[in-house]
Amino acid sequence: MTPEEFLAETNVPRETFDRLLEFDRVLMDWSERHNLIARSTIKDRWERHFFDSAQLVPLLPETVKTLVDLGSGAGFPGLVLAAMLAPRGTQVTLIESTQKKCAFLREAGAAMGLENLKVVPERIESVGLGFKPDIITARALARLEKLLGYGAGIQGKNTRYFLLKGQDVEVELTEAAKSWHMEVVKHPSRTDPRAAILEIGNLARVR
Repeated sequence: MTPEEFLAETNVPRETFDRLLEFDRVLMDWSERHNLIARSTIKDRWERHFFDSAQLVPLLPETVKTLVDLGSGAGFPGLVLAAMLAPRGTQVTLIESTQKKCAFLREAGAAMGLENLKVVPERIESVGLGFKPDIITARALARLEKLLGYGAGIQGKNTRYFLLKGQDVEVELTEAAKSWHMEVVKHPSRTDPRAAILEIGNLARVR
């Protein structure tokens, strides 16, 4: 997938597309010195990373005001979502414990001109946000049971999760159900027929 094919597939506004091109420029600059994404995925990054992240946006409620991305790493999906949700005024918070990756996220966010972005350089287990997010996202961070444990510490009563999961999604759901009550909607991935996006609500620990 080329950037132009991404644009045709997502139909994002030109300003949003320009921001994503800036993100890509910074990503490629940093990738020459740091291993932010697997080198094997660089050539196909517009599908493997950009479009994989962007496919979340049509699933999100129109009313989303606050979104928190856990373990943001190289900015997928967090920076893509921040760019695509900026016209709605959605505030996006990226939580990342690695200082080098935080420096990258800040530099990319500044280059993209994002005013709806905050980078929090803390471990997820000990972070204090001061608000309860409408949406929590994560991609390639941890198995579902552990992810839900991270989210439970910052979620509110109406928080919903949108989690990009790979081919082990059914096994992870079975594992997580031993520890968590949850309502799950499984959306098919548009980038990998073996993968899925898990939309989770009403999360509570099994007593």
